Amino acid sequence: MRKNNGNSRLSTGRAFRSLSAAAAAAAVAVTTIAGVFMAVPADALAAGRDEAEVVLRVCNWEEYIDLGDWDEEETIELESGDIIGENSMIEDFEEWYEENYGVKVKVEYSTFGTNEDLYNMLTLGDEFDLVCPSEYMIMKLMREGQTVPLSEEFFDPDIENNYYINGVSPYIRKIFDEHEIGGEPWSRYAAGYMWGVTGIVYNPEIVDREEASTWKILSNPKYSRQVTIKDNVRDSYFAAVGAIKSDLLTSPEFTSDPDYAKKLEEEMNDTSPEMIAQVQDYLQMCKDNVYSFETDSGKSDMITGKVVANYQWSGDGVYSLDQAAEDDFDLAFAVPVESTNIYFDGWVMLKNGIRDSEAKQHAAEAFINFCSRPDNVVRNMYYIGYTSVISGGDDPTVFEYADYNYSAEDDAEETQEYDLGYFFDEDGAKGEYVIEAPVEMLERQLYAAYPPDDVMRRSSIMTCFDEKQTAAINQMWINVRCYNLKNVPVWGWLLAAVAAAGVLYLIVRRVKAVRKKIKEK
Repeated sequence: MRKNNGNSRLSTGRAFRSLSAAAAAAAVAVTTIAGVFMAVPADALAAGRDEAEVVLRVCNWEEYIDLGDWDEEETIELESGDIIGENSMIEDFEEWYEENYGVKVKVEYSTFGTNEDLYNMLTLGDEFDLVCPSEYMIMKLMREGQTVPLSEEFFDPDIENNYYINGVSPYIRKIFDEHEIGGEPWSRYAAGYMWGVTGIVYNPEIVDREEASTWKILSNPKYSRQVTIKDNVRDSYFAAVGAIKSDLLTSPEFTSDPDYAKKLEEEMNDTSPEMIAQVQDYLQMCKDNVYSFETDSGKSDMITGKVVANYQWSGDGVYSLDQAAEDDFDLAFAVPVESTNIYFDGWVMLKNGIRDSEAKQHAAEAFINFCSRPDNVVRNMYYIGYTSVISGGDDPTVFEYADYNYSAEDDAEETQEYDLGYFFDEDGAKGEYVIEAPVEMLERQLYAAYPPDDVMRRSSIMTCFDEKQTAAINQMWINVRCYNLKNVPVWGWLLAAVAAAGVLYLIVRRVKAVRKKIKEK
């Protein structure tokens, strides 16, 4: 079994795993769950049998589901049982669905690279039954009326195959229940898939943890051309707001406010004209300081040492730390003291695909539940490197996997208890979900995968902006990425004018010379 510095097993990360997953192995049978037909609504089964085969069109992030083809030595050995991905999750679902519901389903699986890519695909007419965007895009699709509500049966804890509602982390479920769009909670339309926080992956040999624990590192001249920033407007806007409002967000008066969580969310989603202007100025300053704006290359740049700090999603942060450890050097993960974005990717059904089809909706909800089955949760987490929203409920598999990944070896000298009760325990009880972790893990993979209470307290979501707000920040982003002509100094315009005059002069001379030659002929 491969280990990270002898302390925790590697979750290989989506980019690394995908290199070995060019094709899936042949399908093998899975165990039929006895009595499952009694748990399925009769009308859903009847609707499904009216079609020879249900076609389910699923669109997900690239490299964001287990494609199988694991080597035998990759078997994850837990007390609850061994786990290995022999086939793709898609193949296993198709077989599981037919065995459990007596209906053939064919999954047409496609991928997207960014939330905006997905939205553009939908705008151009692509039709999907089930998609997996991030929280702010889920809110946008809900606001536009493009989503289909989850069925009442999906929320019934007495149905045996309802792995999602019986296993979703109480911490995550509360967030989905308490946040609304148009008076309806997210949870009515969306089921979570993966989650995490944003922070800074850094080289502790070069960057001090205190310096890495603030968004202001992006503009810190000490690390000129040695830091990367995200190449998308939402993540970069969030970081800029955190840096600009650093003094406010870290002040005792603000952090001790009884309405701290609400006020933090308001501050981090400030789109006033004044704030947008300040963000533009700050990001243009960052543009002169950072190594690059990037979406995916930051991981490799950290591993190869091109940069010493990288603005990263925690899931990709775990991947970077894992891969660096394989090369025998250590990276660490820090969360800015101002605030962090708690992000989610979640499943939503779309009207343009489901089209009132009970068979499609049943298959879509079954797909969500299949991915939420604890053993499949572990497969997906291992394969892509992100943390699932599923804690497992009464099933201990997911916690066993966390303990398997991050617990200290028996002979480890420096260890510390790390309590994950907030994520796994509905009552928030202390002591039941504790990992005895090596001390160095408290700044590395464990810290990134399951952030501690103090990090979660200062986490905030990115809300869905309206059309006016979106247009304003998009224009700001264009100004940052493409250069803002309004900021060109007078001498710059004079220089441009002189250059233009010079070009015009040369053109006129060339034209005159050509005319002279014509007359001479």
